[in-house]
Amino acid sequence: MLLVSTKNINDKVDFKSALLNPSSKDGGLYTINEFPKFDGFKYKDLSYEDFAFKLIQSFDFGYEQEFKNALKTYENFDDKTTPIKLKKINENLYINELYHGPTRAFKDLALQPFGSLFSDFNDKSLIICATSGDTGPATLKSFENSKNIKVICIYPDLATSKVQALQMRSLDKNNLKTLAIKGNFDDAQKILKQLLKDDDFKNSIKSLGYNLSSANSINFGRILFQIIYHYFVSLKFNEKIDIIIPSGNFGNALSAYYAKKMGANINKIKIASNQNNILSEFFNTGKYDLRNKALQNTISPAMDILISSNIERLLFDKFKDEKTKKFMQDLNENKFFTLEKDELKSLKEDFEADFCTDLECMQNIKKISKDYLIDPHTATCFKFDIKNKTIICSTAKWNKFTPSMYKSLFDNECKDEKKSFYEICEKYNEKIDENIKHLFEFDDKKYEVYNDCEIKNKILEWMKS
Repeated sequence: MLLVSTKNINDKVDFKSALLNPSSKDGGLYTINEFPKFDGFKYKDLSYEDFAFKLIQSFDFGYEQEFKNALKTYENFDDKTTPIKLKKINENLYINELYHGPTRAFKDLALQPFGSLFSDFNDKSLIICATSGDTGPATLKSFENSKNIKVICIYPDLATSKVQALQMRSLDKNNLKTLAIKGNFDDAQKILKQLLKDDDFKNSIKSLGYNLSSANSINFGRILFQIIYHYFVSLKFNEKIDIIIPSGNFGNALSAYYAKKMGANINKIKIASNQNNILSEFFNTGKYDLRNKALQNTISPAMDILISSNIERLLFDKFKDEKTKKFMQDLNENKFFTLEKDELKSLKEDFEADFCTDLECMQNIKKISKDYLIDPHTATCFKFDIKNKTIICSTAKWNKFTPSMYKSLFDNECKDEKKSFYEICEKYNEKIDENIKHLFEFDDKKYEVYNDCEIKNKILEWMKS
């Protein structure tokens, strides 16, 4: 099976090419034109790893040995037999814990096997990622022992949690580099997209003997591995389920939609946003409007995004390449586009959306803490009424966001993050997480913060050194 560009259905590449070079010539994203039907019920008793391989086989991409190697990375998660854990809250509500990998975020589920594939496919690459908090640590961790692959992580200074920033800066390896910028995630993502289109930059990287790629969810390799857990968990029930997803760049929700198209036992996909409610506005009104909007920093920083890249793939799946190209052109040039009434109706057949304020998030954390600790991103999902069998995707572990958790649980400001971390663990009988504990001992060296215009040269200087 070949992948196609969202902006030109005739631009076709195989999976390996799309993984190594994720942006098409016209700036579109590679995706699937017609998804295979997959009878997951035939394989519902298989292990997660074996089920994942069967699902990937249905795409007929080839590269079967490389995929088998990639799926072995799940043995590095907390439970070697399965990388996810389903927790029952009540008869209708379950939480799919997606954070049992090395960086305690759902990004590990895609980026651990992604790193293995990349290493098998390519001798030398420079991978650049932009992060709002979770993609960066997961990407750096995935490639920390790679001999031939270098990774640059661009992140907004002061717009991630302290733990997320320390996860990135503490990985002191010769092939890894973090660059903090002034601005927000949308600024970081803009830099990434500009670099991927910059022929002068790409030629400079090529002259140094490296291919240029990205680990963000603009890369279809990320999306592929996320389809798996949505489909897998849907098979645990004998009825169609709703899935609620805290969505920033829309890759996680898009993957659930793809799983549904392939035959997963999914009814509605519910998009939970924070105060940056661009997606809830879009799915309820059909308007994607960035005019007069400024990004807000919230207690759920990994969702502080206004330009959700994977909306482009959804538009392509619903309305094909010409319409998608026009929508994206309008968004780029005029900062908005609007769906027709029948187009919005088509989206609402699969999706619902709402948003949660910081105050509501904190109230949800406090309320649910009587039984269970949830992080500020998962807390946005409790805005929805639960009427049917429902799965909430918990995308990060609470202990990456101690200050927000402490304020929510104790109604007090966190003055000492390390002390607050231990206080929460003690009161709520939480096991000390060694993946997080060691960060409080890290001697954080002074680091620089750059303007966007400096990033290109900083990367080239580092590569040459």
